[in-house]
Amino acid sequence: MVAMSAKTAIWIVADPRPEHVSAITWLNESSSANFYLLKLEAIRIGDSPPAPLLTVIVGPSEEGKEIGKTKQEIAERYFIREHFWSQLLDLAKKRTKLHANISPAQHEWLGTSAGKPGLYFNYVLRKNEAQVELYIDRGKEGEKENKEIFDTLSNHKDEIEKAFGEPLEWQRLEGKRACRIRKIILIGGYRDKEETWPKIHEAMVDAMVRLEKSLMPYINKLGN
Repeated sequence: MVAMSAKTAIWIVADPRPEHVSAITWLNESSSANFYLLKLEAIRIGDSPPAPLLTVIVGPSEEGKEIGKTKQEIAERYFIREHFWSQLLDLAKKRTKLHANISPAQHEWLGTSAGKPGLYFNYVLRKNEAQVELYIDRGKEGEKENKEIFDTLSNHKDEIEKAFGEPLEWQRLEGKRACRIRKIILIGGYRDKEETWPKIHEAMVDAMVRLEKSLMPYINKLGN
């Protein structure tokens, strides 16, 4: 198909099986060409000579093409994020042991325990921005504890921000289970050109080092 630059392909079978349908569906979702699966039968009406009957089992559709496009975009996004995280972790390991045992992931966040149940130091990555955060979530039964931990830390907001070196966002997230303390980094995200990533990595790692340093004295005083 690629070598011939064909735009349409037809597969004719006598007994279409589920694997045939799956193959043609996948081809239609993952290619710009159109693929058809046809069933060939011989029929006779009365005393007429046998004649071929072609039945379309599956073919291209706009919905299928959109599904394929979406799947491709997701796969591309996963690959790019994993590549981004791999480079960030290489740098982070030179500056802190915090995420030293974490492997690159395909998702938008990467985190590790802050040393207390339900507390996590996370890197978060979006298309054109990033963030570092302390995420507080002790599970479905721990909503009250989450708010209490957040309030205990926020009582030391001035000291924590002074140690961090700049203001932080304190999100109690009313009506939700979890809370977070975060710093958004606006210089770029995974959709920016790869040559700009080192600058983003440096800003994220620097912010994470400062976030850990500023919060740990108060996290260590929390009960389990």
